[in-house]
Amino acid sequence: MHLTLDANRTASMLEVNALCIQSAERVLVDQLSFEVRAGQTLALVGESGSGKSVSALALMGLLPKALQVHGSVLLDGKNLLKLSDVQLRSIRGQKIAMVFQEPMTALNSLHRVEKIIAETLWSQGWSKKKARQRVIALLEDVGIPNPESVLQRFPYELSGGQRQRVMIAMALAQEPDILIADEPTTALDVMLQVQILDLLKSLQQRHRMAMILISHDLNLVKHYADDVVVIHQGKVV
Repeated sequence: MHLTLDANRTASMLEVNALCIQSAERVLVDQLSFEVRAGQTLALVGESGSGKSVSALALMGLLPKALQVHGSVLLDGKNLLKLSDVQLRSIRGQKIAMVFQEPMTALNSLHRVEKIIAETLWSQGWSKKKARQRVIALLEDVGIPNPESVLQRFPYELSGGQRQRVMIAMALAQEPDILIADEPTTALDVMLQVQILDLLKSLQQRHRMAMILISHDLNLVKHYADDVVVIHQGKVV
């Protein structure tokens, strides 16, 4: 049978095929497959322990070595599961970035906001002056007023909403093609949840990113996702 593809359908940016993750005791993720297209938001939804976050960490190459991972994660024709740590470093942040669920554990409490966001830019040879300008622009982009006033603050001096915005700015520093947002609003109140998700949607549209939104809340993601994958005990249901 001949199938005609929708001409308006955007080409796939990331393809996950039959992803399996297992520990010595059990299978954590079983035959997970999905694709993400430019400008699209795909939501991975399931209760705690269903395999959502561990799948996201597999895409980034951040899983503990003790776990066995099979299948393929295709980006630009490369299977990310087969790449070395050195090769993955050039992809993290530049091609795929991640907003973690708890900013206080993800942000280094010993570093000031400017260093937290600018560090990856410095490592690429950016001057301190150029990197600072970029950091200020990013902080403005994520809705922090008077961004210069927070450059020298530590994460613990910021509110929960500010910390989440700083983490989003850090993830966007290298203009990734794909943003993974892992439960980005869990620790926030309802009003802040909506603000952060609206912000992510706005930034995604402005930068033409694909986004993988991980959540346990189906009612929340239905307002932001184009496609939804529901996972239960490691399997797509």
